[in-house]
Amino acid sequence: MMISTRGRYALRVLLELAESQKEGYIAMKQVAMRQELSLKYIEQIMPVLSKNHYVEGVQGKGGGYRLVKAPEEYRVGDILRLTEGNLAPVACLECDAKMCRRANTCKTLPMWKEFHQMVLDYFDNITLLDLLNQEEFRRF
Repeated sequence: MMISTRGRYALRVLLELAESQKEGYIAMKQVAMRQELSLKYIEQIMPVLSKNHYVEGVQGKGGGYRLVKAPEEYRVGDILRLTEGNLAPVACLECDAKMCRRANTCKTLPMWKEFHQMVLDYFDNITLLDLLNQEEFRRF
């Protein structure tokens, strides 16, 4: 399993919006500059975040994006599943995977299932607020 730039950039953009929450709508041009990210790539990610009600946007002068909810309501696991599609470590555990004909005899499947659950539990127990509060986050 490898988290792509799409997932990593989505987290960075959402963290930037969380840090700037009191400023209102933030232009993606500012976020791209501060985070040293490609504006064009961010512009491909934002519609997904907007459509799924993670952010809301306003166009025109003074426009940009802002978080819809408080930072503690955004779980890293949800963000990664939205942007990555799946966090399964092996193909047979992907969401719509057909049952492998070897599933009943596979000696490694229980290990992969447990690992997958550990990954989900880990990311689902981290919020944007946790990431903003780095000193509290050291427990991870």
